[in-house]
Amino acid sequence: MRIDKYLWCVRYYKTRNIATQACKKRQIKVNGAVAKPSREVYPTDKIELRKNQITYQLTVNDIPPNRVGAKLVDIYRIDTTPKEAFEAQELLKYSKDYYRKKGTGRPTKKDRRDIDDFYEEE
Repeated sequence: MRIDKYLWCVRYYKTRNIATQACKKRQIKVNGAVAKPSREVYPTDKIELRKNQITYQLTVNDIPPNRVGAKLVDIYRIDTTPKEAFEAQELLKYSKDYYRKKGTGRPTKKDRRDIDDFYEEE
């Protein structure tokens, strides 16, 4: 089965076209080599894909006949993504929430107090 079709079947991408575009952007590797969308996938292949700033690592168990339900995905792949990747994503999410966007105006009274408290600690 093609790599783009496999990733669509095991629900890593919402559409097959998005999976194909990810392959063309060199975000998907099979056994350490960058994969084209037409690359065939076999059981025991190791797939590494970059999505939402997380590098997912998975091993192919079996080839699904067509797109499978979310509960059946674990039959066809083993997810070996390290937990540190998800923890880094959480930290990134919190850091984005804290900082103000450029051009949002002057700091509020609360922001000013937070800034003052930060400088007083040092």
